[in-house]
Amino acid sequence: MKRLTASFRLLTSTLAMSLAGPAWAQSAPALSLELNAAQPSEKGCRLTFVVNNALGADLSKAAFEIALFNQAGVVDRLTVLDFKDLPAGKTKVTRFDLAGADCGKLSRVLINSATECAGTGVEPAACMRALKTSTKTAIAFGV
Repeated sequence: MKRLTASFRLLTSTLAMSLAGPAWAQSAPALSLELNAAQPSEKGCRLTFVVNNALGADLSKAAFEIALFNQAGVVDRLTVLDFKDLPAGKTKVTRFDLAGADCGKLSRVLINSATECAGTGVEPAACMRALKTSTKTAIAFGV
């Protein structure tokens, strides 16, 4: 009976581990970019982003071209946001003041492309391919 119980426990453990999958497959490399806030500023509109680099390598430079859409869904402007260096495994908060922009009239922020994506062992396309976006605002945000 003890042997049967031990065999059953081993079988149950093995089954549970196979259903969970390998640990490395559960967290794919990602660059998470969250639009955390949009607030009026003296210059125009201040966008606050929370960035987490889970690519597994330091980024010495990361910059994205974004498109700002107005309430009618028309592109108001294109601009580049330079997030500078993003150390691996680090969460960073960055603010950008967009001169002349009205936060109340922004309906969407679209990441058009990565204009810079550099780091040791990081291919230039990694910033867009591994990009995960989210928003805490009423403004639509994504790729």
